[in-house]
Parts: sequence; C-alpha cells; structure tokens
Amino acid sequence: MKHYTDTIHVSSETGRLRKVLVHSPDSGLGKVVPSKAQDWLFEDIVHLDTIRRYEYDYYIKLLLYFLDEEKIKGQLADMEAPDYHRNFFKPDHPDFYNSQHVVELQVLLADILADTSIKSQLVASVCAIEACSYDIQRELMSYAPATLARIFFSGTPDEREMIFPPIPNFIFTRDIGIVVNDHILLNKPMKEARKREALIAKYIFYHHPLFAAYHDKVIELTDTQHHFLLPNDADVERVTLEGGDVMVVSPNHVLIGVSERTTREAAAQAVRQLFDRDVVEKATIVKIPHKRDYMHIDTVFTQVKRNVWVMLGDFSHEQIAGAQTDAIHRALRIQPQRLDDLEILQFQKNNLSSPRQFTSLEALLVDVSVADLGAAPDDVHIILSGNDEFPYDAREQWTDSCNVLAIQEGVVLGYDRNDKTTEAFRALGFDVVNVADLLASLESGRVKADELADTLILMPSAELSRARGGFHCMSMPLLRDP
Repeated sequence: MKHYTDTIHVSSETGRLRKVLVHSPDSGLGKVVPSKAQDWLFEDIVHLDTIRRYEYDYYIKLLLYFLDEEKIKGQLADMEAPDYHRNFFKPDHPDFYNSQHVVELQVLLADILADTSIKSQLVASVCAIEACSYDIQRELMSYAPATLARIFFSGTPDEREMIFPPIPNFIFTRDIGIVVNDHILLNKPMKEARKREALIAKYIFYHHPLFAAYHDKVIELTDTQHHFLLPNDADVERVTLEGGDVMVVSPNHVLIGVSERTTREAAAQAVRQLFDRDVVEKATIVKIPHKRDYMHIDTVFTQVKRNVWVMLGDFSHEQIAGAQTDAIHRALRIQPQRLDDLEILQFQKNNLSSPRQFTSLEALLVDVSVADLGAAPDDVHIILSGNDEFPYDAREQWTDSCNVLAIQEGVVLGYDRNDKTTEAFRALGFDVVNVADLLASLESGRVKADELADTLILMPSAELSRARGGFHCMSMPLLRDP
C-alpha cells in the first residue's frame, strides 16, 4: 500500500489546492444506456473514449502540474502521440501515476480491500444493497483487490458479464463528502443510484490509513425517528445531503444548500453537528428552487477568489426584485425566479434563535467577501453566467458556467463551451487560456504554476458537460493552503 501524508484540512474555497480526491471515468460510464440514463442521473449518454482521452485526462495532467509536478514533468510529448495507450491514467495499471496529492478513489478502495476482513464486510454490504445471490457474493470474494475495486465501480469484471449496475456518478467526488476544516462531513445521497457510492466512501474514510487520524472527526447524518413511519414522498422528514451543497468559505463559516438533493432536515442536522463539535462558528443555509436545473448550490454559484464569484443572474438583486428593465428579456424568460424561491438564513453558534436573513444570493456573497475575507465592499465582483444575456445565461448555467474549481486564488477551471461567461471573465481583467496551451507552457518552463493569477483555464467539454457537472463537482479537496 502506498504511503500517504495524512494531513487533511480545508478552510476556504480558493486557497492553493494541495491534495484532492478524484475518480477518473471508468468503464461503467460507457455502459449508461438511454433507457436507464435518467435513473442513473444522466441527461444523455456519453462517449467514453472521448471523455477520457480528450477531456478528463487534461484535468488530471493539469492537477499534477499544480499539485505533484514530478509525476508528470517530461511526459507530455509521449502522451500526445497517436499510439499512446493511457496506462498512466489507469488506476489498476502498474504505470499509473499514483500520486499522493492527486488521489485516485479507486486506488484507495483497492488498498482497503487488501484487508480480508474489510473485503468480506464490504462485499456483503454491497451484495445486500444490490440484492446479489450468495453465489455472486462468493465470486466477488475470489477477485484480487484491484479487480474487485474496478468491479465495485463499473459493475462488471469483463465485457461479457455484468454483476450489478455501474455507478457512473462517482466521477463527481465532491458529492461523497466534504472536508470542513479538519472534519469530514459524509454525504447521504437523495437518489438510490448513489447509495453504493456512499457505502464505499464510508468504508474508505473509516478504514484507509490516509484518514486514520480523522476517524473521530467524521460526521455522519442519521434519519429522523419519524422518517421510518412516513410515506416515501414525505421529503420534509428525509435526511439527504450531497457535497455539492456544502462550501467552506472561511475557517469559521460554512454554506449549506437546501436543494433538489439536500433537505432542510439534513442541513439543520449538519449545522448542529458542526456547531456542537466546534468546527465552525457561523453557518448559512441557502435554499434554492427545487429544480433539476439547480441540482446543488454549486451549480448556481462558486467562488473564484476572495472578492470574485461567478453566479447565475436569476439570483441577483435585480432578478429577485423583478426589476428587469429589458421588456423582451422579461417576456422571454421562461421561469423567472422570485424571492419566495430563495431563502437565506445565517446562524451564529451562540445565537441560533435569531438568524440573519439575506434578500438575495448576491448580498450573501458580498457579505462573505467583506465580513469573512476582508475585501473592500466596492471591490467585490460578481461574474454572471452567460454575461447575464438571455438565453445564454440559462444555457451556460446548464453546462456548468457557475461550477468552476479554484486551484489557487483567482485561477479557476471552467468549460470551454461557455463563451459568454468567458467574455465576462475577460471583461473583469482575467486572462483566458486553453488548457493544452497552458500545459505546453508548464512543460517548457515558460510558465510557473505558482506565478499564475487571475486566470480562467478553459477545459474541453463536449462530452463531460453532458454528465451535468463541472470541475467543482469533480473534486473533493482534502488539503488547501489557508
């Protein structure tokens, strides 16, 4: 088993990223069929080789240049050769990059499956969830750890046999858990399709040496007593939470969304546990419309730097107040969002009975930048999806214009297809660079990762964007600089 440094700590959304948990697209992604796509939370089927070779691999290359340069330096030319076989990117191949800074979830799973006791427990648990026969359970026990880990993700040991469904959403590692300072808040997924993910994640966080020092700092949410006696559609009592609805914006402040995937009860329970454990002193609940368009709060806004955010204009002051000045824009807007769709309450640990209320998302983000991060009020900027031009605002939000990942202050990854949002970044003075060009500059030494500032890195996105998640979703930060 590879030795990992065990420091886990995240206290911001934009501090220099030092360690991140990812999962590269596995063969299960290529088994999503149209009739099951929505059951497995996909809007469309994707082309696996394209999403790997021409999109996600660029993400891993870039992360390695920023987080673990010695693993990638000098190999870029070979990787661009037509006959390159991608073994560097395959978690179960001897040539895998195997970084302790860009940490692959499948490798962690294979590590813990080397323990026969853990393997037996997890096989039994997965088989119970998937209603497998006892013969299949015995078959799974016969596989080597690396093979079994691959099966748990893809559902199949080879191209001919499928034991259970794939779990293609595991590329969105943020949803399995969030590091809040030195604690780990585990998810409790809304959808049945993600229950195996939650189970695997729980075993990894409790059993892998990387997290050994944090077992007493794992926070799990539990169902309410009443939930078991209520009908399945009684969402008010359900406890479901996904990591895309949690943002650590400062050491003492966490934002938790109430959305299509995270319930009020779960948000309240998470806040209580974070307060009781003295993890944070302030928590803001952000309720957004219960719509597929706004799956999590990180599909509506993310942070670029301490005084810059990107968000959907529907939640700005003007939109919420209904004060559109453009009559055509107002007439064409399909479903304008109003104040009753948005509720923002901020709780202080020592004063739970008198929460502060914000009338717009923009007001909250400005307050975070000023009150928590020390920005000047006049120096806070909100970049709007699609440059706030209809219909590009809605179109580009759907393809994750608001779901960017900061790898250091002001340096963010976003999809190359969101042209109007890119214009808005440029207008604010950001450099815009294509990832292939940046990689070439990093490889040659013309550019140093530490020296980049105020830069939007455009990532290829034709297939990745169909999976309905951006790079904020595809990352679970484990360690950031303060």
